[in-house]
Amino acid sequence: MNSHTWYLLLVLTVAIGLLIYLINSRLRIHPFIALIVVTIGTGLAAGEPVAKLTGSIEEGAGGTLGDIGLTLALGAMLGRLLSDSGATDAIAHAIVDRSSNRRLPWLVAAAAFVIGIPMFFEVGLIVLLPLIFSVARRLEDDGATKGSPYVLLGVPAIAALSTLHGMLPPHPGPLTAMTGLHADLGLTLGVGIICSIPTVILAGPVYARWIAPRLADVRPDPVLVAQFTGADRNNAVDTTTNASSTSSAEGTHTDTPQRAGVSTGLAVTSVLIPVALMLLRTLAETVLDESSTVRAALTFVGEPLVAMLAGFLFALGVTLVRGGRSSEATRSSLTDSLKSIAAILLIIGGGGAFKQVLQDSGIGDAIASAAEGAHLNVIVLGWLTSILQRGAVVDRLDSSPVMSLVVAGWAVA
Repeated sequence: MNSHTWYLLLVLTVAIGLLIYLINSRLRIHPFIALIVVTIGTGLAAGEPVAKLTGSIEEGAGGTLGDIGLTLALGAMLGRLLSDSGATDAIAHAIVDRSSNRRLPWLVAAAAFVIGIPMFFEVGLIVLLPLIFSVARRLEDDGATKGSPYVLLGVPAIAALSTLHGMLPPHPGPLTAMTGLHADLGLTLGVGIICSIPTVILAGPVYARWIAPRLADVRPDPVLVAQFTGADRNNAVDTTTNASSTSSAEGTHTDTPQRAGVSTGLAVTSVLIPVALMLLRTLAETVLDESSTVRAALTFVGEPLVAMLAGFLFALGVTLVRGGRSSEATRSSLTDSLKSIAAILLIIGGGGAFKQVLQDSGIGDAIASAAEGAHLNVIVLGWLTSILQRGAVVDRLDSSPVMSLVVAGWAVA
């Protein structure tokens, strides 16, 4: 490598360090603003012509949002519809109800696995908390488990949700990396599911069985439990030291919205429609001739945007016809769901701009040259980079798509 290559690598190192500093320092600059500032500085330092720099930023941001933004928005709306219609509750209770205490951690992990396919980590966790807290309090009252029942049930749910959030489209990180690497969608889904299952098992029920007895005194604040289980808050405060005297988990709290019942079959169908369509696309492209009309049709409906739209429309029909919700309430929920991902969309757009500047300024070629000279596998490079990024930006979950874009840009270069 020549001196210019080393200089470009130094520019990248400083840029990433500055990005992490701006996000995590006392300034607490929004990741989108930090990305744009660092992107401009990186392009100028790397010697990209000023006249071309703004074009790179616009091309990177626009192209990334065009590939990912619409699919991500539909995924957010689908998750909100499933939550508001009671579909996710139906899935969770169908898996967990009428089970033995020993199987509960496995069944909670299974419920979180199904729910986590279309839902973001934070949304899925909020959806599952009422179930986790209710069942955990029941186990605590019965004295049926060793250690903390909240840890026993909470760890499998968190393991499943976080694993799917990091491995499967349409979640931001996997979808961004898949698009940047031009990976096959169906293959990404298939491999992601295969890798997710042992990961969830080890990090979920297996680890929970080991750690729960060692955290016997860990339990949430009673007021928090009451908030998510529907029990009266005043009673919860008065029973901090006596969990058995808390109100029934089936009680009604004024802050908890009433959700109409949705059949388990319809709930599972709503979740699996996008996944099934995407997998059918890959199957058609594998076994059918390119001139086949069936292949063309399945390829079209298996596009992420179309597949997510199909799942969303089905869930919308379930909500309006079987969920008992008014059209005005449904529209309000959809609007709120888009508000919740606005920041993520901006961050993804900023990350796309950063990636494009890395490529157009020659930094991507410098990284590829360095990786080739070091004989380091690109998968290992991406893995090590992700570990460093997650350790440095551990409290900003919404910044994960940024590094996915950066790693994808390196691989393409």
